[in-house]
Amino acid sequence: DEGPKTNDHKLTSMSIWTYKPSPEQFATFTGNTMIEHLGIEITDVNDDSLVGSMPVDHRTQQPYRILHGGASAVLAETLGSFASQMCTEDPGNSKVVGIEISVNHLRQVSEGKVFGTATPVKLGRRLHIWQIDLHDEEGRHISRARLTVMILASD
Repeated sequence: DEGPKTNDHKLTSMSIWTYKPSPEQFATFTGNTMIEHLGIEITDVNDDSLVGSMPVDHRTQQPYRILHGGASAVLAETLGSFASQMCTEDPGNSKVVGIEISVNHLRQVSEGKVFGTATPVKLGRRLHIWQIDLHDEEGRHISRARLTVMILASD
């Protein structure tokens, strides 16, 4: 059994999560990392998606003072990886690692915050695929990412 599967990014009303940490637990887990440095936060956990935000400021802008594509990729990979960890069969004994990410940048953003929503495309035992859509504060679609992660046993 490969676990829950999606159909056009929609699951049944059943939650996909096996572990649901609080925003405070997420902040503790990500302390002293790039995630904390860039100001990435988890803002909402729905039955089948994880939502987070990141400021657009000197930490995340390129020299043209617009959001750096690499920062968008960091937000996308953070949301997808953390979501995978939350729905593994044994979260305490699993390690999630990104093995591929692709990001299409659709619109530039120069200030404010961006918000990302990670939704599953496929949830298998060893591989998860996530679609992460990023929007600006006005709700405009700024990028779409596809992330593949591998589930490994913790050392």
